[in-house]
Amino acid sequence: MKVSEISYQETNKFSNLVLDYLKKDEKLKPFVNHFPTLENFEKQITEKKTHSINRVVLVDVLSKQNASLFLSKKSKLNIESLKENSTFTVTTGHQLCLFTGPIYFIYKIISTINLAEQLEEKYPNNNFVPVFWMATEDHDFQEINHIHLFGKKITWDSKQSGAVGRMHLDGFEGLLTELKSVLGNSENADKLISLFEKSYLTNDNLADATRYLVNELFGKYGLVILDGDEKRLKEQFISTIKKDVLEQGFEKSITKCSVDLVNNYKAQAFVRTINFFKLSDGKRELIKDKITEKEIQNNPASFSPNVLLRPLYQETILPNIAYIGGGAEVAYWMQLKTAFHQENIPFPILMLRNSVLFMDNKQNQKRQDLGFTINDLFLEEHQLQKKFVLNKNDTAISLHEEMDAFESIYLSIIAKTNDIGLQNSIVSQQQKQLKSFKQLEEKSLRLAKQKNESSLNQINKIKKQLFPNNSLQERYDNFIPFYLKCGDNFIEILKENLNPLNPNFVVLSPKIK
Repeated sequence: MKVSEISYQETNKFSNLVLDYLKKDEKLKPFVNHFPTLENFEKQITEKKTHSINRVVLVDVLSKQNASLFLSKKSKLNIESLKENSTFTVTTGHQLCLFTGPIYFIYKIISTINLAEQLEEKYPNNNFVPVFWMATEDHDFQEINHIHLFGKKITWDSKQSGAVGRMHLDGFEGLLTELKSVLGNSENADKLISLFEKSYLTNDNLADATRYLVNELFGKYGLVILDGDEKRLKEQFISTIKKDVLEQGFEKSITKCSVDLVNNYKAQAFVRTINFFKLSDGKRELIKDKITEKEIQNNPASFSPNVLLRPLYQETILPNIAYIGGGAEVAYWMQLKTAFHQENIPFPILMLRNSVLFMDNKQNQKRQDLGFTINDLFLEEHQLQKKFVLNKNDTAISLHEEMDAFESIYLSIIAKTNDIGLQNSIVSQQQKQLKSFKQLEEKSLRLAKQKNESSLNQINKIKKQLFPNNSLQERYDNFIPFYLKCGDNFIEILKENLNPLNPNFVVLSPKIK
């Protein structure tokens, strides 16, 4: 296994907010509780101990939601341990994407499991349970109903609407038949098809199917899976629902925090007057009609928090000390610091999930043959092409040094006269000469590209493979191609090489037998 690391900044793929957070920039201190260090978790644990959690209901709900699963011994123990005041959770969450969706779904969960294990080692008097929060109430079906696989888009077509977790699994037989034709015949392909058949053909809805799939992939590490679409959990959130829906009690505090954040960064989520949806069969709609206090009291399950109040819901019902998410998630959590303070709920430590570029041996060898470093791969394609032909040093020429020297000569000439008109004339001549140099350089570059057409096509190919749709691999590709190559070892490779407390982008190139 070859493991390389580069800074997030060098990838040119992450926001200034993310980069500053990783550097623990003081500008972000007002929007977080503690920066993510192993030592800071001691303070977080102390603060969370003072926050009352209904652990009896939590354990009962988790036990019943996961009763149909074959839980590992570790997951069972983790659920039981949540009864104890010395047990805390480390949480990540995601939409119920088809076949897990983009591969960063996998990285989020591995980061969560690994952080829980690191905390167990550092603070042995406490227990730490990795939790996957299923975003079952999300209603953006078009965002979760497809995957990109080997240049194809495989889509689950359904006319259903509303909360995706409640959707029935109509049409999955045909979808799995299509997937089989794409995967071909191999031992690993057969394993995946069997897993997907058990997930999607033996369960009643997308929430149950996703729970089964995630448990099969990660259950042995003690992961616990939670669905927030549950009446007994929502009952603990009644006071917050009333405050938001009846009093619009969060708009002011969240807006203030968001405005302060926008002084230096972009706000990720839009603040609404009411931050709950009305949930019913086949519908999840913005609240427009008048809601009564009695309606909330009697039926809290019909109220679904939006992206800005879901974190408050999560932290109300879980003994949580850390939330692990991507850059966008970290950004919208930072809009909520004042809301947490208002409700006297400890604000969890925010952790950026690990990011990974996965290369096979062939791709890594091609990179080396072309003379590129790992860092070079993150350059734009035209920059890579230019670097390659300049490195060949046979046709393409770089005149940067000559142009710099030329500019110095003209500055020296200008300094010899005080006449503005003459100075302008000198500058005009300078620009003409520089333009000629640039044209000559571009001509040599075009000739070199023609001469090295085969190599440039290889550059184009490897860029498309590693950065599909001109985006990070993890945001586009599904985990299936990597599982086909590595089998069950794929998850183990990630488990061994991802460290959520290491603020670097990871490039993995495993040896494939």
